[in-house]
Amino acid sequence: MDFAVEDSPEQSAFRVEVRGWLAKNVPASIEHPADAVDLSFEQYQMRRALGRGLGERGWLYPTMPTEYGGGDLPVEKTFILYDEMARIGLSLPPYYDAGGRMAAPTILVWGNDEHKKRFLPPICRGEVRTWQLLSEPSAGSDLAGVKTTAIRDGDAYVVNGQKVFVGSAHGADYSWTIVVTDPKGERHKNLSWLMIPMDLPGISVVPMDLLTAGGEGASGCGVKNSVFFDDVRVPAENLVGGENNGWRVATTHLEVEHGGVGRLADRRIVYEFIDWCRERRDGHAIVDDPAARSELVEMFVEAEITRLFALRNHWLSHTDQPRSYEGAQYSLRRKLSGLDMAEKMLRIAGPYVLTKDERWGPLRGAVEYFQRDAITALHPGATTDIQRVVISRRIGIGRREREKAGVLR
Repeated sequence: MDFAVEDSPEQSAFRVEVRGWLAKNVPASIEHPADAVDLSFEQYQMRRALGRGLGERGWLYPTMPTEYGGGDLPVEKTFILYDEMARIGLSLPPYYDAGGRMAAPTILVWGNDEHKKRFLPPICRGEVRTWQLLSEPSAGSDLAGVKTTAIRDGDAYVVNGQKVFVGSAHGADYSWTIVVTDPKGERHKNLSWLMIPMDLPGISVVPMDLLTAGGEGASGCGVKNSVFFDDVRVPAENLVGGENNGWRVATTHLEVEHGGVGRLADRRIVYEFIDWCRERRDGHAIVDDPAARSELVEMFVEAEITRLFALRNHWLSHTDQPRSYEGAQYSLRRKLSGLDMAEKMLRIAGPYVLTKDERWGPLRGAVEYFQRDAITALHPGATTDIQRVVISRRIGIGRREREKAGVLR
């Protein structure tokens, strides 16, 4: 019995259109480093140019409304876009734009008309790249514990503080930033969100030395930074969602970050590793070994379950279906299965997978990067423990009332 999902004639025609456009517009010289630390500025600019081309067609942020530069595409066409980008080793966007991916849907919910018209089109058209600034030296999973302040002074907010584990290589145009606007206010009722231009005086960006920044692979996330704010004057009109209303705004941002909208291009490296194990070298292939073959099957099943969780979440969020714990469930599943699959790769192929040398490292060093990423990925976007807490609150454990999922539309 064949359970494969096939494209409808309309979907097939759209896939042909997308594949043809990518064939004409993706430079042959574009590189796919396993670790985006190796992404040169020239390569980054190629990806930015590709992003602007996608943006012209509404394909860069395909689910955003057309009036703001998105494609307003249905779920099935959005999935095809992500699938075709992943087929050629690229993400959507084809560069690291975490701030855009999470700021855009949040501004769509909480921004006023002026905010939407000013901030969303440049993001959706690929004209700007945006970082998200949440974590601090003393606040990460406990987001309400941030200390960076933004004090109103006339027509500006004066920002002071430090953010960590920020962004990527090659800078950003804006940073979507949670700050304390009432230092003496009640916890959860003293926060706000600012869209901060990164060329303002008083901003310093310092690279961090980490095992791996993790999370986005070849999208350009191999570098993380500390960002320091020293009396940075941000226009008051850049505050989104209302002063001291930032925790409510954060429920949307975090719903997106935790996986409430799914991640449609997920871990292609797993499928590539399985194919690599099928290759014959001197008449032998790793799949010939029954133990290895059994673990490869388990890897495939794990990857498919995670992918289907993501697809489910994407469908729920973009068809206005009831949602509860699904985002955190997907995030928890993705984190734990990633570590499990990395351990399986190591058992199947041995320490060989930890080599980065192109002559010996499987898949151009991508497996070695996946090993590091699987360890660090347990933490960003809320730890596994936090995801369990979110799930329990959403199903009514530990509280009199069930916590509601963040608003996405």
